[in-house]
Amino acid sequence: MHRDAPIDEVRRPGQMAELLSTLNGDIPREEARHLSRDILYRAAQLEHSFGRTTSPWMHNLMVDIGLKERGLCYHYADGLYAYLKERSYPHFDFHLVGAHIGEYWREHNALLVTARNGVPEEGVIIDPWRIEGKVFVSRMKEDKAYRWVHRPEREYR
Repeated sequence: MHRDAPIDEVRRPGQMAELLSTLNGDIPREEARHLSRDILYRAAQLEHSFGRTTSPWMHNLMVDIGLKERGLCYHYADGLYAYLKERSYPHFDFHLVGAHIGEYWREHNALLVTARNGVPEEGVIIDPWRIEGKVFVSRMKEDKAYRWVHRPEREYR
C-alpha cells in the first residue's frame, strides 16, 4: 500500500495501523496497531447496537421516520470519539469533523485522528458510517467525497 493512498475500506487493523503510524515518526507501531484494533472493535459494536442492516442512507431514513432510534453518522463519530477519549493513546489526538454543516440531507460527520498536537489537515478520517459493515479510512486531504471542517465545539476534553 502506498503511504498516501486512501484506504477505501478496512477490516484488518494492520492496514489502518500503517497509515496511522505515518502521522508522526515518533508513533510506536504497537500503539498504532492497538488504536486500529480499538477503532475496528468499537465500530463493530456501534454497527451492532444501531442494528444497521441496510445502506447508510436507508438506515438514516429509518431513523428519520422513527423505525430506528440511532445510527446517523454523528452517532458513529460521537461513539468512537467518546470510546477512544477514555483510553490511553499518548501519541494521538481525536477530533470531530463535519462536512456540509447545517445542510439536512448532506451534512456528514466523522472522527479525525491526528498525531498528538498535530494539525487537523494532516489527520486521518475514520468513518464507520459511510460503508455498511466496514470502516472508511483516508488522510483528510485525500478524501475526495467531503471537505471536512474541524468541529471543536462538539468535542470535550
